[in-house]
Amino acid sequence: MTEANSVTIKAESEKRASSSFGLPNSEIPKFDLSKMEMPAAFREFADRGVAQARNTYENAKAATEEATDLLKDTYKTAAKGATNYNLKVIEIARTNTNRAFDYAYKLMGVKSPSELLELSTAHARKQFEAMTAQTKELTEFAQKVTTEIVEPIKTGVTKALNNKIA
Repeated sequence: MTEANSVTIKAESEKRASSSFGLPNSEIPKFDLSKMEMPAAFREFADRGVAQARNTYENAKAATEEATDLLKDTYKTAAKGATNYNLKVIEIARTNTNRAFDYAYKLMGVKSPSELLELSTAHARKQFEAMTAQTKELTEFAQKVTTEIVEPIKTGVTKALNNKIA
């Protein structure tokens, strides 16, 4: 039996020694690292490195999740603010259109040039006052929305920087 085993082993080693092109096979010998003896200091160093890498990964993961939540909330606030701002603009446009139709209706009832001048002057004054008030209202609304958007980001960045420094 030993003769049969040695023939089989020899045939296998010859098979491995040459490839189909006739070139020698230069395989890298395989080592089983789990059976190798490692110095305790090296093993301790490796364990600390793994623990530190795992800790760093957990911290990065938590920071990323927090940043993602912050951005989601910011985008929701921005979308809501933009929608409300656009609704306000539509409301202002509707009000201005109604005023223009009222002015046109009153113009049809004008009987003299002085009455036309008086009506036009009054309408222009009301329109200017309304435009001033509407512009102020839209500006305040935009500032409020901007503050609602920026404040959480500012707080999150400050918190992240304080955690990084500490």
